[in-house]
Amino acid sequence: MSPALQTSHRKHQTLYIAIALLAGIMVGELLNLTLHDLSQPNPLNQILSLFTALTDIFLRLIKMIIAPLVFSTLVVGMAKMGNIQTAGRIGIKAMLWFFSASFFSLLLGMLLVNIFEPGHALQLALPAIGTTTGLSAVQPTLANLVAHLFPKSIVDAMATNDILQIVVFSMFFGLASAAIGDLAKPVVMLLDSLTHIMLKMTGYIMHFAPVAIFAAMASVVAQQGIGILVAYGSFIGEFYLGLLLLCAALTGVGFVFLRGRIFSLLRHIREPMLLAFGTASSESAYPKLLQQLERFGCDEKVCGLVLPLGYSFNLDGSMMYMTFAVLFIAQAYGIDMALSDQLFMLLVLLFTSKGVAGVPRASLIVIAATLSQFNIPEAGLLLLLGIDQILDMGRSATNVFGNSIAASLVSKWEKSLR
Repeated sequence: MSPALQTSHRKHQTLYIAIALLAGIMVGELLNLTLHDLSQPNPLNQILSLFTALTDIFLRLIKMIIAPLVFSTLVVGMAKMGNIQTAGRIGIKAMLWFFSASFFSLLLGMLLVNIFEPGHALQLALPAIGTTTGLSAVQPTLANLVAHLFPKSIVDAMATNDILQIVVFSMFFGLASAAIGDLAKPVVMLLDSLTHIMLKMTGYIMHFAPVAIFAAMASVVAQQGIGILVAYGSFIGEFYLGLLLLCAALTGVGFVFLRGRIFSLLRHIREPMLLAFGTASSESAYPKLLQQLERFGCDEKVCGLVLPLGYSFNLDGSMMYMTFAVLFIAQAYGIDMALSDQLFMLLVLLFTSKGVAGVPRASLIVIAATLSQFNIPEAGLLLLLGIDQILDMGRSATNVFGNSIAASLVSKWEKSLR
């Protein structure tokens, strides 16, 4: 396919995803209005099970290629770097950016909640203190992070799509490949071919993306209805405003280093962002994001290291949500947290949020642990569970955006941005 045809195809694919989002909202609301109140057996349940299956098929297809893609890109990247000093330098730059961006995201969330005070404006009955949330009890500690970091088995890590453990194994494998030089060339060439095969498979799977996004959106709206936006309107609106401000700030930093190329980056990542938004999963956008960043001009070696690390350590949208949610619940229960407590909470979240990589609904689990630590009723999470999918859509898209900026800036700092 010629470059012109490829560009045209990508534009059409983005358009199809955007149309699928809008169509899903309209169909979902129609189903909510016409079928939601019917007596059992409710035909809406059968339709929702079909929508869930369609979305699940797409997410399974994406998860199917993530482990081999992360492994092959990271090993090839490390092997091509040639030495541990280069890999260490890139890793240190990436981690410094990750922690800086994470702290800024947490701080922005804290400032916005204190300004808007959405918890005080909530006109809903509060869950009784002591009500169970149904979340698994995982203590997000640094000790857990260290224990979780190193895989007992790479087969098990790949089977569970544990990106952080795959990254650790791949780094050792890549460094060893670089150390033995020519002897490892056949394996590196094989993995390089595997990377291109996985990216080709990504292209096939992406044809199904509009269907999956339509089904995901229709399912959410059919269950919740547009009316939920009224009850939680101020909270949802203020949270999404916060995400926009966060993206604007990251764009500003990107402009300082990338200048006019930041706009080219935004064009390249719009499809992965829409994909993450529609499916409420930043993981679903990983293969396409890797592909688009390399098309933008990022060094494949840098992307192969920075992106997998970013998916464990640089979830900017999720980070902002954590402070937003904790302080929202505190306000709803009339708890006034002192500024010193809020700043201490930021530091706690900055580190403990890194300790639950790979845990389902990790953001909610970290929030639950933080609520308990600061004597805020954990039952307040029930206020957010009903709209978590709506909030997760924005979080996921912002996570993709933040990792795009990270990979681009590290490529620029390494003087390898084409």
